[in-house]
Amino acid sequence: MITRRQAIKTTALATAALATWPSVHAQTNAAALATRPLSPFTLPPLPYAVDALEPFIDAQTMQIHHDKHHAAYVANLNKAAANLVGIDVAGPLTVEFLLQHLSNLPEQARPAVRNHGGGHYNHSLFWQMMKKNGGGEPTGELAKAMDTAFGSFSAFQAGLTHAALGQFGSGWAWLVADGKQLKIEATANQDTPLSTGRTPLLGVDVWEHAYYLKYQNKRTEYLTAWFNAVNWDFVAARFAQL
Repeated sequence: MITRRQAIKTTALATAALATWPSVHAQTNAAALATRPLSPFTLPPLPYAVDALEPFIDAQTMQIHHDKHHAAYVANLNKAAANLVGIDVAGPLTVEFLLQHLSNLPEQARPAVRNHGGGHYNHSLFWQMMKKNGGGEPTGELAKAMDTAFGSFSAFQAGLTHAALGQFGSGWAWLVADGKQLKIEATANQDTPLSTGRTPLLGVDVWEHAYYLKYQNKRTEYLTAWFNAVNWDFVAARFAQL
């Protein structure tokens, strides 16, 4: 059984580790930090009905994907966060902050935050990156930037599809902003471009639970259908914030 002395020592070590996190708001003496537990993370509701993306993504897949898989990431992230001590910064200590500063977390906490925090963050974006009556092509400044980066929208589609098909096993394919430059990349498991300094603008989930009920092993068919559900307004809004 852990003693009170050991518990105090463990908390002090965790606090010291987290006190090294960089803050854009202030440089604070470690002794002056006000420590607090991380607030619980919550499962966001879908921004549409579970059948809204039919026939491209079926209602049963959406229900299981959101209510079971995403919910599990949130629950496990909260279990991991319960063993951390947060620091007060000028704003909420968000999942984005955790994923951007993985290397400053206590080593034993990093895998759970990387996996479950990444799963929570990626899926929270993913639901918003799709909408009923979506698809088509981007317009405005985003379209211009994509043409500059990839040559054409069709070339972008081919590039993202290639990245998604080339991701061995589970993972994601992304349109990201590296500064102002647009790029396509893939990440394994629930890794997110946010952890490597890039801003995810659009992502497609290629874990089998995202498509297997309807498309089985036909990932190409899933990707072709998924483009018909993309919420380009959401992507454009994220691009405009760069």
